[in-house]
Amino acid sequence: MTTEDGDGNRRTDVKVSLIGGHRLHGATLQERTLTASLIGGADVDLRDVDIPDGTELKITKLSLIGGVTLRVRPDVRVEVTGLSLGNVTDEGPTTPGGPTVRINAWGLIGGVTVRRDGGAKA
Repeated sequence: MTTEDGDGNRRTDVKVSLIGGHRLHGATLQERTLTASLIGGADVDLRDVDIPDGTELKITKLSLIGGVTLRVRPDVRVEVTGLSLGNVTDEGPTTPGGPTVRINAWGLIGGVTVRRDGGAKA
C-alpha cells in the first residue's frame, strides 16, 4: 500500500469508467482511493495488504448502479458510510484491534459486502 509521494504528500488514487467496475488489489492502492463509474461496482481485495494498526484506508465508490465487495483479513475493522438502496453485509472483525478501512459508497442501487478470511487467493 502506497501512502505518500516522494515529497511526503498523501496521494489519492482515482479510477474512472463509464460502464464496468473496478478491481482493486492491495499493493496498487493508495491510502485514499476513489472509484467512479456510471454502471459498475468495485471489487476490492485487501487480504494481502500490510495495513499497520491504527492506520485508516479510505475508499470512496461513486456509481449509479453497482456495489462494493470488500475482502479483508479478520482483524480489519470496516466502517461504511454513504447512501445507497442496497444493504451492508458485515459481521464485524473477528479479532480485536487492527487497522480500519472506511468505505464511502454513493449510488442508487448497490450494497456493500465485506468478506473476511486470512489469506489472498493463489
